[in-house]
Amino acid sequence: MKKSIMTTTALAALFMAGGMAAQAQEVRFMCYSDGNECEVYDDVLTRFEAENPGIDVIVDVVPYQAILENLPVQLAAGSGPDIAKVTDLGGLHEYYLDLAPYVDRDYWEASFGGTLDWYRGGAGDDGLYGLHSQLTITGAYINRTLFDQAGVDVPGADATWEDWAAASRAVAEATGTQFPMAMDRSGHRIAGPAISYGAQLFDEDGNPILVDEGFTNYVRQFVEWNQDGTMARDVWAGQGGSTYQDAAQEFVNGELVYYYSGSWQVSRFDRDIGDFFDWQVVGSPCGDGGCTGMPGGAGIVGFSQTQHPEAVAAVIDYLAQEDVYAEVTARTRNIPAHAAVAAAGVEYEDTSPQAAAALNAWAAQVPNISPIAYAYQGYAGNRAMFGITVQRVTQAIVGELTVDEAMDRAVSDLADAMAETQ
Repeated sequence: MKKSIMTTTALAALFMAGGMAAQAQEVRFMCYSDGNECEVYDDVLTRFEAENPGIDVIVDVVPYQAILENLPVQLAAGSGPDIAKVTDLGGLHEYYLDLAPYVDRDYWEASFGGTLDWYRGGAGDDGLYGLHSQLTITGAYINRTLFDQAGVDVPGADATWEDWAAASRAVAEATGTQFPMAMDRSGHRIAGPAISYGAQLFDEDGNPILVDEGFTNYVRQFVEWNQDGTMARDVWAGQGGSTYQDAAQEFVNGELVYYYSGSWQVSRFDRDIGDFFDWQVVGSPCGDGGCTGMPGGAGIVGFSQTQHPEAVAAVIDYLAQEDVYAEVTARTRNIPAHAAVAAAGVEYEDTSPQAAAALNAWAAQVPNISPIAYAYQGYAGNRAMFGITVQRVTQAIVGELTVDEAMDRAVSDLADAMAETQ
């Protein structure tokens, strides 16, 4: 096993010659890390090589920007790697290797369920294209110390958004905390709550609609909370266009009771909060549409241009096996997308007890994810829908439009986006 750490420039040079990406049984794996993922893959694939003589896996460690910008260009030129870790799951579908002829379909479908659709080309495509290696889930954190100081009971697992709003306001008032609640300024973040309120996002034929009664009802409530001080208004109102903004620093500083963000914040909170206060993962509030957050994350795919499809499939299938997947998840401190690994729980390595508990609390949310949320995450046009949501909801918050006007504009925006795409 060889591991190389590459700059974007060096990466481009490596793949300039079309035949260099794969020679003999050499398999090149383009990998970026949020933490230590590439290092762990390099280690466990050493065992794969020992079990599969003749296959040499080279992990090329690259900046994330290279995955976003260089990889699509290389694939279009036919000079990309054999395997890569990607986040634009559906956007690169045309280049994917279908693993189905080489792996146990029943095992993959039972293990990875709804995430498989994120890598497919649309209705009627039942190929197996990607191993979802890092699952993220949106949901909430609370400052548990503030709840304890206020003497306010933490709402239960079936609590509604209204229950959490009332509790958060009570805690903030009792403790003099500046902000009861906050949500990241993101169309992805607001989607889970909207689905919980009954939003369908798609019609019966699978066409995107975005706005319906359930979606409008949540937006109306969210706007009201931003206007009456329940939500930290500047998170959304302080930005323009579709610019992303989080409230992580307010939470870290102890200025926020309830923060709706996602699982990726665990490492940051573990590092930055320390013993300043106790924090806790509480998942997503409930409504008529369930108690769902939005899934996301990164996956490992093979590319059809490879000269060694069986070897590529064997590498990815090895990483998909329950024991290997569980080990990688534990060592990289990620949320498992593998159903059996999530159900068994993960014994995370080199992390604090609070962070380990938080990661397992996120894993326990996986069964609550709505099929609508899976479909929305896998929809190729979701970025346009996220942007429309942020822009129009913000206009309602700041009073430029009424909620009904904002929703009408969102419908029109989506129609324009669909027409442009077609």
